[in-house]
Order: sequence, then C-alpha cells, then structure tokens
Amino acid sequence: MFRAVNQSGPGKVDGGLSFLCWPPRCLICAAPGAPGRDLCPDCHAALPWLHHPCPRCALPQPRAQFCPACRQSDGGALTRIHAGFEYAFPLDQLLPRLKFHGDLTVARVLAHCLAERFAALPRPQALVPVPLHRRRLRWRGYDQALELARPLARRLGVPLRDDLLVRRHATAAQTSLNAAARQRNLHAAFGVRSGVALPTRVTLFDDVMTTGATLQAAARALRAAGVAVVEAWVCARVA
Repeated sequence: MFRAVNQSGPGKVDGGLSFLCWPPRCLICAAPGAPGRDLCPDCHAALPWLHHPCPRCALPQPRAQFCPACRQSDGGALTRIHAGFEYAFPLDQLLPRLKFHGDLTVARVLAHCLAERFAALPRPQALVPVPLHRRRLRWRGYDQALELARPLARRLGVPLRDDLLVRRHATAAQTSLNAAARQRNLHAAFGVRSGVALPTRVTLFDDVMTTGATLQAAARALRAAGVAVVEAWVCARVA
C-alpha cells in the first residue's frame, strides 16, 4: 500500500501571507523567523531531514546502507537520487500548500533549506525540473517543481533548464496507483524538445518521490536523447 502524498489541505501550518510580515514569520509555528527566512531556528532544526538515505534511491534507512531493492538492481536510467527530507510533518503539510494552494513562500523557504543540504554535492551542468503537462499547468497556473527548482538553482549557481523536457501526455494522478500502474501510466510520457543543446550531465528535480516512476520515465527520455548521466534531486522522499 502506497501512502498518498500531496493530498492534504493546509492543516495547521501557517504562512500564506508571511512574506508581508516583518520580521519574517515561521511557516510552521508562526513565531518570528530567522533573518531573511520564514522559518524559526527551532522549526528549522526539527525538520525531517533525511539522515540515512539509500545511496542509490534515497529511501530512508535505519543506517547508511543500500535498500533491499537497490541491492538487486542497477538503478535504471538514474545514476543516483538525493533527497533533502523525509515526507513527514511538516513537509506533508507544506508541499501540498505549495502544490494546491499557491503558497510560493513555501518554495522559497524549502529551496533555501535544500541549498544547504545539497551544497556539497557535485554541480550538474543543468538542473531540469520535471514538467507538468500543459493542460495541468493551465489549470494550476504554475509548476510547483519549477517554483522550487528556480531559487535552488540560483542559490547553488546551477543553470536551470526548463526548456529540455516536455510532458507529452496528460497522465492520471500517480497518488492512487501502485508501482506497476505507475509504470504503465508514465509509458512514453516525456520527451526532449527538438533543437535544444543537451548537456552531458543532468540533474532532474521534483518535489516528492514515492516509487521513482516519474523520475525514471523522465530520465529514460533524457538518456534516449543522448544525455550521458542523469541524477535526481527531490525535496522529500516517501518512506
């Protein structure tokens, strides 16, 4: 049974208008935030940072070790996945707030945190957010992965390439599907735009990873187009 993600409402997490306040207000507890950040020091420290991920797929582990699935596989089209957080409170409130309620302050705050976590990683030639289909983008009005990736790329000095990948099909929502159905749902879902210059080393970016089917489908499209190495960064990893 897969845990449904990105479906909860705002809950008790505050911060929809926090960008209007001075000093900043913490998105989680509404206390004064740290300078230049809508997050207080205590809540920043208490975030569900991912401490012991599987070195290949970032699945949370009790200690630094490969998960059982990765001991028996080569990782598919992705070389490695890095995640900043486990998908637990308050990420399970903040990310739906960004995704469904248009709270872009969440993107700015989490991107700041992710920049801290990913600062020591090798820089890719391009950070590529996993795109929405144009129909869903018109309905929502913004792409949550892009809104997270844009400030993250800026902080880390990585080129942002949202012009490489296109979502060809308006796939069904992944949250209610099991692993096999997710794979079928994403068959040939992504393509690479014609006429664009392709980097050799690319890092995909998405907000939440559950089974990795979306990232693998996007990575396969990039590899088929000629990208040599595809890794992924995600904000939160579902256990």
